Amino acid sequence: MAVDWLGFGYAALVASGGIIGYAKAGSVPSLAAGLFFGSLAGLGAYQLSQNPNNVWISLITSGTLTAVMGTRFYNSGKFMPAGLIAGVSLLMVGRLALKMVEKPHEK
Repeated sequence: MAVDWLGFGYAALVASGGIIGYAKAGSVPSLAAGLFFGSLAGLGAYQLSQNPNNVWISLITSGTLTAVMGTRFYNSGKFMPAGLIAGVSLLMVGRLALKMVEKPHEK
């Protein structure tokens, strides 16, 4: 079983974004959301590492962040942090969608 390094990197990016938001602006909601969604993304990456067909937590987490941060980016026009997280989350949704449609490898 291969470790989902991209998934764990994504989880670290989301969690660190919440920590940075708290450190720079004192935003407790940013900290809570970053740690919550980062933890969910980390759990999803762990599950994907254990079973490559188990994409649901990762897909729901990245899909939710795509929608929420994409809306914030659309309304504010600011790339950081909303545009960055929306873009990376959209890439994760695409990656996970490809994992869902690819055929499992026979052993």
